[in-house]
Amino acid sequence: MRAALPREHEVLSLSVLDQSTIVTGRPPGASIRESIRLAQYCEDLGYARYWCAEHHNSDSQAGTAPEILIAAIAASTKRIRVGSAGVMLPHYSALKVAEQFRVLDAIAPGRIDLGLGRAPGSDGRTAFALNPRADSAADEFPAAVRDLMHWTEGVPLVEGHPFRDIRAQPKGDTRPEMWILGSSDYGAQVAAYFGLPFCFAAFITEGRGLEQAFHLYREGYRPSPTHPEPHGAACVWAVTAETQEEAAYLFSSREMSRLNRDKGIYAALPSPEEAASVVLSEGDKARIERIRSRAIYGTPDVVGAKIRELADAHGLSEVAVLSTVHDPEARRRSYALLAKEFGLTG
Repeated sequence: MRAALPREHEVLSLSVLDQSTIVTGRPPGASIRESIRLAQYCEDLGYARYWCAEHHNSDSQAGTAPEILIAAIAASTKRIRVGSAGVMLPHYSALKVAEQFRVLDAIAPGRIDLGLGRAPGSDGRTAFALNPRADSAADEFPAAVRDLMHWTEGVPLVEGHPFRDIRAQPKGDTRPEMWILGSSDYGAQVAAYFGLPFCFAAFITEGRGLEQAFHLYREGYRPSPTHPEPHGAACVWAVTAETQEEAAYLFSSREMSRLNRDKGIYAALPSPEEAASVVLSEGDKARIERIRSRAIYGTPDVVGAKIRELADAHGLSEVAVLSTVHDPEARRRSYALLAKEFGLTG
């Protein structure tokens, strides 16, 4: 079962992924406050969703508790959907996550997305610090998703379940929209089995594995009452500016961050000036050229064409954009230019 490709006259739905990236020269808490400001700004631009990531024990990202950040954003916006991308479910009790997101849905009825991931969002030792049962929790992901679906939807658990009579409060007329997120075939198959929307983290894999994941998702999709048809999306990293040179200048922070990450260094995002001052080995230069060849950056028409090409190739009507830029004003400008390119209206 393959969803129809977006028609040329249809407007591609654009959303935002935010990691609350820590940058040099500013305290980590400033990244959280900037996330709230950016969400309000992107609502005015007409973006459909604003998703908050979860990472732990990292000097690169300050977003350790998306459920708290979502509450602050939901309370300070009016239209945009707000959610997680995602809650790393193996760290938590499914019931507690259901309760958190039922409360969030009460704050912003009908505007909350509950994106779920299986990856730790951290190193192995930190995963055990978050959950002493980390060695088995990841294997229990499908069962936790099943229970979470029942609790968020207010539907009793299966017969014989020891927690069948437990309810997640507050109940309401609306419910969070659940998503499965992933960068491999596993998440695609879980989403297909439960009949849930699926978002592929293309910014992690640089696009590799995307075609296979969506093939498995659509071929194995089991219709659910809330989603009779498969709904796929992808998250990409992208930045745009008025000129190609300015976009390349902004992208230099990202390429240095990727280079560091490949070496196991999770540090604050450097400024373009700091990135330019680094003395690179020949191997580093070759790696950066590969990073550039797969990246999405440039003027709005260039970036827009690449995003549309990705969406058309994989039958997507929705794309989430992650832009890690050192200067908050330049990041807002990038999202504004992209919104104009795609004809978004606030």
